[in-house]
Amino acid sequence: MVLKLALFDCDGTLVDSQAAIVAAMEAGFAAVGRSAPSAESIRRIVGLSLVEAVARLIPEEDAALHVEIAEAYKAAFQTNRLAGRHPEPLYPGVLAALDRLEEAGCVLGIATGKSRRGLIAVLEHHGLRDRFVTLQTADFVPGKPHPEMVERAMAEAGADRPGTVMIGDTTFDMQMARNARVSALGVTWGYHGEGELRETGAHRIVHDYGSLPDAVLGLMAPTH
Repeated sequence: MVLKLALFDCDGTLVDSQAAIVAAMEAGFAAVGRSAPSAESIRRIVGLSLVEAVARLIPEEDAALHVEIAEAYKAAFQTNRLAGRHPEPLYPGVLAALDRLEEAGCVLGIATGKSRRGLIAVLEHHGLRDRFVTLQTADFVPGKPHPEMVERAMAEAGADRPGTVMIGDTTFDMQMARNARVSALGVTWGYHGEGELRETGAHRIVHDYGSLPDAVLGLMAPTH
């Protein structure tokens, strides 16, 4: 039997990680003696793999510096997490929406620019580690908007393209879904605006978790 897969982004979709990301990026730049870009600039690159995100922020600098800042970011993020600074709370309604999707026969997955270590940490913190049958990160595969994370998720979950919906808050999520030829559901409580999500391929938009399950199920073809 082919399964239905609801594939979620993490940062800006499941959890509000804005403060944690901005603080770690500021620390990463400070570690190399640089002033960090604005918080708004940092929010714009959330969702990309880390080195690519840094490269988007300072494209005029060389790749070695991008990697150095990314490593400093990871160290700062881990330090802040262990110290209990900048928590990453779930958005309101997440748990009820996940319950509803599972009751409707969906399996759940994640495709994120977050590191696997960071993803596992936040899922375990919220008691969600076992809710997701596939966890895709950009540690060892191309990041968004490349389709490989979606394709791997479908293979691991036993889902097909008509039965898969990618749920995210950024244009990178919408582009990845389009590149993988699956449905794209945009959420408006994250890092990119509704107009941008529509322009980059969102098939539907939701404004709260209460309306998310029906929107996801409405985009899925019947399984067989």
